[in-house]
Amino acid sequence: MDAWIVWALIALVLVIVEILTLTLFFAMLAVGAAAAAVAAMVDASRGLQILAFAAVSLAMLAVVRPVARRHLHQAPEHRTNVDQLVGARALVLEKVDGNGGRVRLAGEVWSARSYDGESVIEPGRSVDVIKIEGATALVIG
Repeated sequence: MDAWIVWALIALVLVIVEILTLTLFFAMLAVGAAAAAVAAMVDASRGLQILAFAAVSLAMLAVVRPVARRHLHQAPEHRTNVDQLVGARALVLEKVDGNGGRVRLAGEVWSARSYDGESVIEPGRSVDVIKIEGATALVIG
């Protein structure tokens, strides 16, 4: 069997393993195996084939994989809807405690509770929105 076929089969197996694991590790090795297959096609020596595999695999792991992982695990740039309100400042309109209260948040009146369930926050104070649960802002002052 020709060396390029062996390298192509190794690349295929690595692609299948990557599909099963989704680690972006085996795909980088598969590209290295494909480079070794190309080297074998042009009648490079076995040492050059292995060197091509190692060099391309290491380059892919060092350069491409981190960039690909960063793009795959990147948080959305823009928060929408109530997600925008988390971290915002609000003004307490009615006393806020673990049972309820009212705040002015983003120009609207919202029901609110203290985040820890124990704090009492008096009207007129500014608070930070920690979380939104339904139509209630959980705040900390």
